[in-house]
Amino acid sequence: MIEAFTAADVRAAEQPLLAGERGYAGGLMHHAATALALHVRRLLRERVGGRGRVAGATVVGLVGAGNNGGDTLHALALLARHGVRTVAVLVDTRVHEGGLTAHRAAGGQVLRLPEAVPDAAGPAVDVGASAWLGDVLAEAAAADVVLDGLLGIGARGGLRGTGAEVVQLLAEVLGQLEGVAGGAPRSGRTVPVRPTVVAVDVPSGIDVGTGAVPGPVLPADLTVTFGATKPGLLLPPAAHLAGRVEVVDLGLGPVLEQRSAAPAVVRLDAADVARLWPVPGYSGHKYSRGVVGVVAGTATYPGAAVLTVAGAQGAGCGMVRYVGPDRVRDAVVAAHPEVVTGGDADVRVQAWVLGPGLDPAEEEQARRARAALAAAVPEHLPVVLDAGALGLLPDRLPPRVVLTPHAGELARLLGSRRVDVDREDVEAEPLRWAREAHDRTGATVLLKGAVTVVVGPHGAFAQADAPAWLATAGAGDVLAGVLGALLAGRGDLAAPDDVARLAAAAACVHGLAAHRANPGGPVTAGDVARALPGTVADLLR
Repeated sequence: MIEAFTAADVRAAEQPLLAGERGYAGGLMHHAATALALHVRRLLRERVGGRGRVAGATVVGLVGAGNNGGDTLHALALLARHGVRTVAVLVDTRVHEGGLTAHRAAGGQVLRLPEAVPDAAGPAVDVGASAWLGDVLAEAAAADVVLDGLLGIGARGGLRGTGAEVVQLLAEVLGQLEGVAGGAPRSGRTVPVRPTVVAVDVPSGIDVGTGAVPGPVLPADLTVTFGATKPGLLLPPAAHLAGRVEVVDLGLGPVLEQRSAAPAVVRLDAADVARLWPVPGYSGHKYSRGVVGVVAGTATYPGAAVLTVAGAQGAGCGMVRYVGPDRVRDAVVAAHPEVVTGGDADVRVQAWVLGPGLDPAEEEQARRARAALAAAVPEHLPVVLDAGALGLLPDRLPPRVVLTPHAGELARLLGSRRVDVDREDVEAEPLRWAREAHDRTGATVLLKGAVTVVVGPHGAFAQADAPAWLATAGAGDVLAGVLGALLAGRGDLAAPDDVARLAAAAACVHGLAAHRANPGGPVTAGDVARALPGTVADLLR
């Protein structure tokens, strides 16, 4: 499990440790810079086959003001002492003096932003700024590693001014180098032409709390974050800009625990999901394993019902009861002869899945979905509301009801409740709008996307387990079935956020099944459903 804490909680946890420091040696910055330098040295060796020397390599650091810049400068100093050519690019007139002194003492080079000087004809102008910027881009593009140390967790808003210009231009230059064949200058081994980008604590310019990206950001291959993971590293759209995330332990854990700081965002891993997954005992039977009721599909979209049932069965429920029109029932039984079908929603189940493929114009199926929801809420049954059922909501719902929209559906749902938001807004700040939907409905919200965001009463989850190939028709129907099976099989979980945790687990397994279905290549929703039993078995092993 990865737990991400707010910047405020991290800074508060650092305070008692900082108060006990007696200078740089042995302090938090010393530990952070040392760990950062070790990660960079490992990367440098990997670029030349894993056994190469780091001496002679070049590392360029983009350095901003404050402690983030200090971490970067001290790491550059440590690298310089191992024979690495280091260049500190000072993008701000302010600088961490201790770090700069250490870097210069170790023999590092400095490219300082030219200062403005008075112009005889008018206001101050930058002297040599264009030449400086050209030198920065040339040095960074030719480096083995670029450290992004411009902004840390104390920053507000995106990059501005010179920092924004440097990052935007450098991102364009590195994008042009992507995929270019490398040479073998030192080791006899091919090395990439494009430098490896390492973000120091966080990629500069992301919103650390929400994952929003208000301006230019240099995409990182690796983010070395200090003390604890920050929410923006797990949340979309910033998550895909962070690359691989490595956490440097600074001893904040006991302080966070002592302060009763709760994680702002959690990401489940395979072990967490395995602990949550319902596993039948020897005395179990189909009813104790969970019966999932499904109201999905119409004559227009019969495949949605077939895929929803496939997701529920593949995830391991004991039984599926499908409720719908004759034509769709025939399609479901043809694909899944184990399913019990009928035309009336007045049946006993442990969880409902309502809405995949539901066309509001086909009133009879919409009536079944409304009836199932109306009966489930007072009986405290968990319900998954997907697709067409999202337009059937009452004013308030309990957290046992899970809404599973994509960005466009969430925007329409909020719009129906007089919230002025469109799909682009939701995609720019998924956590914010998923939380808004939870606040306005009371339901748990699972917002589907490249990173799936789940919001419950007391916390949020962000799962990034799926390949990009999973963005395909019918995949959401399978996910709805998986979640229904998990909710039906874990009726013993009653705490308000248990449902959110189970929703995150369902998203994780759904994504892993897509990888298993065809690693590295295209998948269909049916492929994902067929891969579910093997995926669950691997997790439980």
